Amino acid sequence: MKKEVIQELYNGFEAVAVEVEGIECWSARELQLLWGYSKWENFSKVIDKAKIACENVGSLVSDHFPDVRKMVNLGSGSEREIDDILLTCYGCYLIARNRDPRKEQTSAYRGIKAFGSKCQFGSSKEP
Repeated sequence: MKKEVIQELYNGFEAVAVEVEGIECWSARELQLLWGYSKWENFSKVIDKAKIACENVGSLVSDHFPDVRKMVNLGSGSEREIDDILLTCYGCYLIARNRDPRKEQTSAYRGIKAFGSKCQFGSSKEP
Protein backbone atom coordinates (compact mmCIF):
# COMPACT_ATOMS: atom_id res chain seq x y z
CA MET A 1 0.00 0.00 0.00
CA LYS A 2 1.29 3.44 -0.90
CA LYS A 3 2.56 5.68 1.86
CA GLU A 4 0.18 8.44 0.75
CA VAL A 5 -2.85 6.17 1.25
CA ILE A 6 -1.59 5.05 4.65
CA GLN A 7 -1.03 8.67 5.70
CA GLU A 8 -4.50 9.65 4.48
CA LEU A 9 -6.12 6.87 6.53
CA TYR A 10 -4.15 7.84 9.62
CA ASN A 11 -5.02 11.51 9.17
CA GLY A 12 -8.69 10.52 8.91
CA PHE A 13 -8.38 8.60 12.18
CA GLU A 14 -6.82 11.59 13.92
CA ALA A 15 -9.41 13.98 12.46
CA VAL A 16 -12.37 12.23 14.12
CA ALA A 17 -10.78 12.10 17.58
CA VAL A 18 -12.55 13.95 20.38
CA GLU A 19 -11.53 14.68 23.94
CA VAL A 20 -13.84 13.52 26.73
CA GLU A 21 -12.86 14.29 30.31
CA GLY A 22 -9.24 14.73 29.25
CA ILE A 23 -9.05 11.43 27.35
CA GLU A 24 -8.71 11.18 23.57
CA CYS A 25 -11.61 9.09 22.22
CA TRP A 26 -13.27 8.01 18.99
CA SER A 27 -16.86 7.22 18.05
CA ALA A 28 -17.17 3.62 16.91
CA ARG A 29 -19.84 4.74 14.43
CA GLU A 30 -17.40 7.14 12.80
CA LEU A 31 -14.59 4.59 12.70
CA GLN A 32 -16.95 2.01 11.23
CA LEU A 33 -17.14 3.95 7.98
CA LEU A 34 -13.53 5.10 8.05
CA TRP A 35 -12.37 1.50 8.45
CA GLY A 36 -14.44 0.14 5.57
CA TYR A 37 -17.52 -1.34 7.27
CA SER A 38 -20.81 -0.33 5.68
CA LYS A 39 -22.95 -2.19 8.24
CA TRP A 40 -22.89 -1.56 11.98
CA GLU A 41 -23.74 -5.22 12.62
CA ASN A 42 -20.52 -6.37 10.97
CA PHE A 43 -18.39 -3.80 12.76
CA SER A 44 -19.96 -4.59 16.12
CA LYS A 45 -18.78 -8.21 15.73
CA VAL A 46 -15.22 -6.92 15.43
CA ILE A 47 -15.76 -4.73 18.49
CA ASP A 48 -16.95 -7.79 20.41
CA LYS A 49 -13.71 -9.61 19.52
CA ALA A 50 -11.71 -6.57 20.64
CA LYS A 51 -13.58 -6.52 23.95
CA ILE A 52 -12.64 -10.16 24.53
CA ALA A 53 -9.00 -9.32 23.78
CA CYS A 54 -9.24 -6.46 26.28
CA GLU A 55 -10.54 -8.81 28.98
CA ASN A 56 -7.83 -11.35 28.16
CA VAL A 57 -5.09 -8.88 29.05
CA GLY A 58 -6.81 -7.92 32.29
CA SER A 59 -8.09 -4.50 31.25
CA LEU A 60 -11.60 -3.32 32.02
CA VAL A 61 -13.80 -3.29 28.94
CA SER A 62 -15.78 -0.41 30.43
CA ASP A 63 -12.60 1.71 30.48
CA HIS A 64 -11.99 1.34 26.73
CA PHE A 65 -15.42 0.60 25.22
CA PRO A 66 -18.09 2.54 27.16
CA ASP A 67 -21.56 2.42 25.61
CA VAL A 68 -23.05 5.81 24.73
CA ARG A 69 -26.04 7.14 22.82
CA LYS A 70 -25.85 9.84 20.18
CA MET A 71 -28.23 11.77 17.99
CA VAL A 72 -28.06 11.39 14.22
CA ASN A 73 -29.80 13.39 11.53
CA LEU A 74 -32.36 11.61 9.40
CA GLY A 75 -32.94 12.65 5.81
CA SER A 76 -36.21 14.36 6.73
CA GLY A 77 -34.46 16.86 8.99
CA SER A 78 -35.48 15.05 12.15
CA GLU A 79 -33.12 13.26 14.51
CA ARG A 80 -33.07 9.97 16.35
CA GLU A 81 -30.91 8.47 19.05
CA ILE A 82 -28.67 5.48 18.24
CA ASP A 83 -26.25 3.29 20.15
CA ASP A 84 -22.55 4.07 19.85
CA ILE A 85 -19.38 3.15 21.68
CA LEU A 86 -16.80 5.68 22.79
CA LEU A 87 -13.38 4.13 22.17
CA THR A 88 -10.09 4.94 23.82
CA CYS A 89 -6.98 4.74 21.71
CA TYR A 90 -6.31 1.29 23.16
CA GLY A 91 -9.83 0.22 22.23
CA CYS A 92 -9.13 1.39 18.67
CA TYR A 93 -5.86 -0.54 18.66
CA LEU A 94 -7.64 -3.74 19.72
CA ILE A 95 -10.25 -3.27 17.01
CA ALA A 96 -7.49 -2.72 14.44
CA ARG A 97 -5.88 -5.99 15.55
CA ASN A 98 -9.17 -7.90 15.19
CA ARG A 99 -10.55 -6.46 11.95
CA ASP A 100 -11.15 -8.29 8.70
CA PRO A 101 -7.67 -8.77 7.19
CA ARG A 102 -9.10 -8.59 3.67
CA LYS A 103 -10.03 -4.94 4.10
CA GLU A 104 -7.49 -2.52 2.68
CA GLN A 105 -7.76 -0.29 5.74
CA THR A 106 -6.79 -3.17 8.04
CA SER A 107 -3.40 -3.70 6.45
CA ALA A 108 -2.82 0.04 6.44
CA TYR A 109 -3.43 0.47 10.17
CA ARG A 110 -1.42 -2.60 11.02
CA GLY A 111 1.44 -1.05 9.09
CA ILE A 112 1.33 2.35 10.73
CA LYS A 113 3.97 2.25 13.44
CA ALA A 114 2.77 5.51 14.99
CA PHE A 115 -0.72 4.06 15.42
CA GLY A 116 0.58 0.98 17.20
CA SER A 117 2.99 2.83 19.46
CA LYS A 118 0.40 5.46 20.33
CA CYS A 119 -2.46 3.09 21.11
CA GLN A 120 -1.21 -0.25 22.38
CA PHE A 121 -0.56 0.69 25.99
CA GLY A 122 -3.86 -0.41 27.50
CA SER A 123 -4.23 2.51 29.85
CA SER A 124 -7.38 4.59 29.82
CA LYS A 125 -5.06 7.57 30.22
CA GLU A 126 -3.31 7.82 26.90
CA PRO A 127 0.49 8.24 26.87
